[in-house]
Amino acid sequence: PLGVNIGQVVAVINEKTKEFEGMTVPVTVTVDPKTKEFTVEVGKPPTSQLILKELGIQKGGQDQKEKVGNLSLEQVKKIAKAKFGSDEERFVRQVIGTCQSMGVTVEGKEPKEFLKEMR
Repeated sequence: PLGVNIGQVVAVINEKTKEFEGMTVPVTVTVDPKTKEFTVEVGKPPTSQLILKELGIQKGGQDQKEKVGNLSLEQVKKIAKAKFGSDEERFVRQVIGTCQSMGVTVEGKEPKEFLKEMR
């Protein structure tokens, strides 16, 4: 309906998201209806997707009791930096909180236990 070449839009999206292959990533396409020009903005993937990529797995546990992987503190910091642009403690804590809901341990410990030890 907007008269935009869908093939071009898909090509730009594919080019801009190639580093996130296999992950769900938010994409916003803005079209100027007068000129038919478009822009593609790629957001950052959800923390859960970054955790799955780091672990090399397809999905988290069905519940918190099913353990699907373990991350080192360095890996958690790497994910925090990729998601938030910083590995400061508050962002590391957010990543660890996501690990809790996915059935992922940190340094071999339950995420809640690891967070208590960080204090």
